Formats: sequence, C-alpha cells, structure tokens
Amino acid sequence: MGANTRDKSVPQDITALLSGERVILRETQRAVTPFGGVAVFIAYLQKIGLVEQVRRHLPIQWKSPNQIEPTATWMAFLMTVLVGAKRFAHAGVLRGDQALHALLGMKRFPTDDTICNLFRKFGMGEIQRFFEPMTEWAMQGLPLRPEGYTLDLDSTVFERYGQQEGSLKGHNPRRHGRPSHHPLLAVLSEAHFLLHGWLRSGNCGTARGAEEFLKEALALWGQRQKIRLLRADSGFFDGLLLDFLEQLSLPYIVVARMTKWVKHAAQGVGSWTALDDDYAIGEFRLKLHGWSVEHRFVVIREQMRESRASVGRKLIDVPGYTFRIFVTSCSYGPAEIWREYNRRADMENRIAELKHDLGAHGFCLKQFFATEAAFRSVLLLFNLLSGFQRAAGLPGYREPATIRTQILTCGAILGRAGRRMVIHLSQSWGGLQTRIPLLESILACELPTSPKLELALQT
Repeated sequence: MGANTRDKSVPQDITALLSGERVILRETQRAVTPFGGVAVFIAYLQKIGLVEQVRRHLPIQWKSPNQIEPTATWMAFLMTVLVGAKRFAHAGVLRGDQALHALLGMKRFPTDDTICNLFRKFGMGEIQRFFEPMTEWAMQGLPLRPEGYTLDLDSTVFERYGQQEGSLKGHNPRRHGRPSHHPLLAVLSEAHFLLHGWLRSGNCGTARGAEEFLKEALALWGQRQKIRLLRADSGFFDGLLLDFLEQLSLPYIVVARMTKWVKHAAQGVGSWTALDDDYAIGEFRLKLHGWSVEHRFVVIREQMRESRASVGRKLIDVPGYTFRIFVTSCSYGPAEIWREYNRRADMENRIAELKHDLGAHGFCLKQFFATEAAFRSVLLLFNLLSGFQRAAGLPGYREPATIRTQILTCGAILGRAGRRMVIHLSQSWGGLQTRIPLLESILACELPTSPKLELALQT
C-alpha cells in the first residue's frame, strides 16, 4: 500500500489535450537549456573581446576570495536581460541552467542579491570610470559613414512604485502624479546606437540638463565621424540649448513649442507653397523673449480631413487647418526640413525596445546610482545587440525581442565528447544548421575602427 501511494504521489503520465494520447513524463539528469542559440551571441562577444574590456574597466573589486568575480556577476546580469528578464528577481531563471553556465564558462551563477549588491557599489565616479570607456570602446565598431550620423534626443518616463532615490512626481502622461525617473537619451539614428544616457529625477523637465548632457555625449563621440544633424521634439525647444548648438555649428531641427508668439508669427505667414492638395509649407524668422538672436522657423500647414487624423495643432484664427512648426539652423528647403525630421520617428522604437524588449525600466534599486548603473548596463547590451546584427550579416535591423525569438531561443542539451563539452542544438528549433552562416559571418568579420577626423562637427 505504501509503495503504491509513493508511486502515485507524482503523476508519471498525462493525456494530450486535443488528441487524448497518453504522454509519459520522465525526469532527466542531463542539463537542458531553452537558450542554446545564445552560443551565437557568445561567439560574437568572444570575437570583440568584451570580457577583457569589462575586467579592465570595472572599478568594483571584492576582498573575499569566496565572492563571485564582479565581471562574472555583471555578465550574468547581461545574460538575464538578454533572455528576457524584466526584474532583478528574474535572474533566478538562469540559476539552474547548467548548459548556459557551460557556454558562459561559469561554475557558480550569482543570485539576484549578488547582482544587486554589485550595482549598489556604484557611485557617480564608478559609473563614469566604467561606462565612458566601455561606450567609447563600443563605438569603434560603428561603420564609416562619409555623410555623417544623425543624433536624436529624447526622454521617457520610468514609473516607480516605492521610495527610491530620485523617484519624484513630475510629467507622467500615463499615470498622473505617479513618482518616476525621467531618463534622457541620445541615439545615433543610422546605426541604432545609444550614444549616451542619463537617469534623472522624475521632476526634471525634458530639457533640464540637456546642454551638459550633450557636452558629455559629444565628448564621448570625440572626433570620430561627422554629426550631420541633431533632431529633437518640442521638449527641447529652449533658447539656451539652441544657442549652444549654434556655437558648435551643429545643424539642428527641433519642434517648436506652440507659445503665444510662435502661434502669432505662424498666423502671419503670407506666402505658402503647396506640396499637394492637403499640405503647404511656409517659413518665418523670430526672436523670442530671452533669446540672443532670431531663428528660422518652418511651418507645415495641413488641411483637416475626416478620413485622417492630423498631427499638428489647431490655430483658432485659422480654422480648417492644423500646423506643425520647426526651428532650424539648416539651409534646406522647408519640404526637406519636414522630411528630415519625420525620419526621427524611429527614435520612439528605440525607447519602446529598451522598455518592452530589454526591461530597462524594471531594474530599480533604492540607491539612485545603483539604478543608473543597471540602466546604463542595459544601454550597453542594446549596443552589443546592434553590433551583433552587423557582424552576423543580418539583412536589416531587428528588434531585440525578434533576435531573442529567431536566434537565441533554441532547445539544447549539454553533453560531452571525451573531455570536451558539447551543446546539442535541437533541429526542431532550427538547430545548428540555420545558425552556422551567422557564426561564419561573425568569425570572418573584420571589426572596423572609427577614424579620427580633424573636425567632428563639420557641416
């Protein structure tokens, strides 16, 4: 009786849901992973020498010889984010994945507490000493563009549910009054590369600190290649910022905020050039209060239609139309100014990928700089994934979640051949055959080095 009870205590078979076929459940001692495809990404990290760079620049060291090496702990965090973790607690999903441990060369995988303790050691100085050289190193892999890169600025909101440092009430379009952090980002559009990022308190305005942020971003960029254009939304419509860009001779297109005087000037435009039946363009020059000089404004006028929602704003004195206004230092025609700015829409995709694909908003600790260190680590992982796609020769850009689904996710079993470890990739997940071209491209690629120019901001 006791033996039968013991046998039935754990079900050993079930019935298939649709076919009704009997399915036997068994246990295996072999190490199995759902992320066998991560081997391709690891081959890329080995190719570019990521571990050597982290060991060289990571400023955190432990005194106890029993502690897991800080480099290994930081790499473990990157791997948890890579496979889909959205919180520090999700690191536990990889603790039992011995096959992935073998791919990483780890004998001990850190707990979420160990990962959090590593980030708690970061202060402002440690963040600068680690992430600045790591970002500069990552830039070396950017492809050469004789025409230069476009730099996009934007901010976003990370909602917080606790008493974290810097978590304050501010602009929050989704949950009004909810404490948040307000990160600031700079993206090289053509390369899908996050040049710089700041984590800011939630009560910061969009443009607050933008000038200092840009100084840091451009200092990181150095004299590599030309920045052909800077684009930003109306949150960056600030006279001091525009003056700073003028001093740098850095061309810009910024959406104008619809203040009283800007609206009045737009209503006074007398010469319109029709682009088609619905759109017309015009321009004017204006010096607002507190500005040092007047600037060029380009106006896009759109006729309101029932079949399509208009992007611009209505002006009471001009019924039947909506208007969108840009301030710019570029000499392009108004239509080209509009087209150039419309390409900035891709910036919203980068923010969505950071939040939804890599969980950048979910890794939050009580200490502000610990949270920023985790945030900057996710930005670095994003750039590594972009470089991975170029090295693997993938056609067109793919979101991190798509990379995870199509390449990284693959059932695999850890085995041995003599004294060597073997990872058996499942054919039903594409197996090794579909990933060999990627591996060959990675191993054969020659990593480019960004050239140094005499003038980084030449126009």
